[in-house]
Amino acid sequence: MSARFTISRLGSQGDGVASADSGEVFIPFTLPGETVTAARQKDRATLMSVLQASPLRVDPPCRHFTECGGCALQHFEAEAYRQWKRERVVQALKAKGIAGEIDALVPCAPQTRRRVVFSARRTEAGMLLGFVRALSSEIIPIEECPISLPAIVGSLDRLRRLANLVCATPKPFHMTVTVTASGLDVAVQDAGKLGENQRRIASNFVMAEGLARLSIDGEVIVEPKKPVVQFGSVAVAVPPGAFLQATEAAEQTMAGLVGRHLSRAKKVADLFAGCGSFALRLAAKSEVHAVEGDAPALAALDRAFRFAGGLKRVISERRDLFRRPLTFKELNGFDGLVFDPPRAGAEDQSKQIARSDVPLVAAVSCNPVTLARDLRILLDGGYQLKSVTPIDQFLWSPHVEAVALLEKPKRRR
Repeated sequence: MSARFTISRLGSQGDGVASADSGEVFIPFTLPGETVTAARQKDRATLMSVLQASPLRVDPPCRHFTECGGCALQHFEAEAYRQWKRERVVQALKAKGIAGEIDALVPCAPQTRRRVVFSARRTEAGMLLGFVRALSSEIIPIEECPISLPAIVGSLDRLRRLANLVCATPKPFHMTVTVTASGLDVAVQDAGKLGENQRRIASNFVMAEGLARLSIDGEVIVEPKKPVVQFGSVAVAVPPGAFLQATEAAEQTMAGLVGRHLSRAKKVADLFAGCGSFALRLAAKSEVHAVEGDAPALAALDRAFRFAGGLKRVISERRDLFRRPLTFKELNGFDGLVFDPPRAGAEDQSKQIARSDVPLVAAVSCNPVTLARDLRILLDGGYQLKSVTPIDQFLWSPHVEAVALLEKPKRRR
């Protein structure tokens, strides 16, 4: 049964929010001020028609929009979209009582995403390769993707053929595709156990098609060219399925902000260091202690440092910072620090930083809510917030990055 709704605002996931007698209803692909009809299921509804459109509604650039489950906001005028994204950071900080100027959002260009996770499944009609419809298990096959690099979109057909070659399960599985300087790096998860003949055929296909690497569940099946990414002046051979920032431009923006803030620091700690996107750039001017829990990522960072020239010393430490954060006494040996945790943030680590004497801190986050929580801890510990820069690297999604820069005045002895 469909009903009429008036959209009052956008929710945190980019859905339109309407008021009803029994509470708020979330309606994807709608905008504030619109009158729509939608079929309601509890607190969510499926858009049926737009009766009165917002002047901010625009034509989406992708034919798969509203179906593939990837983008939420292609229908939103660009400047209004950017303002809404910046406001997500503003409101998260405000909720924790954090005042201060928030910079304008650094925008994200289309066709720049270098790492994409596809879903795949073999059906009677053939191999499906695409994205999962929102709140569903249905895979929507795609023929275009305006957020992704052309190197990925132009390879959709051969990626579909590769998925067919490595599939050894009737269940859905995933293919993470990363654009590197050496070509496409394909990491497959949960496709089933390959027989020897299947491995040989898949390997021959990878070599014939010029792909850089194929790995399955972390095991390298074939690697004609070691996948390499560039962090500043340093080339890094990344492990299978390694975490990378979604776009190179956003990574460079974040690294620039962090690097300028920590440029006076002689000894820097990089916490949640990954493969070294900050550490290896910072090492151009500072000694760096890089801490990371993932062994393959840390090994890639260490190997890149050892083969690079002209860097200050980089020391790597494998450590689970959620279970065992660096203590404030350990941190007092540094005069600069950057931390870039997963979406859960770094609450316990922030408590130790707050107790420390580290004068310069850069906090990088993909979650405004946990960033605000962690910043509140640092501010309560005596830090002063110098700037917050929101960065869009997940185009047309509700997700937003931010870099917060802080200083702690020297304590009087």
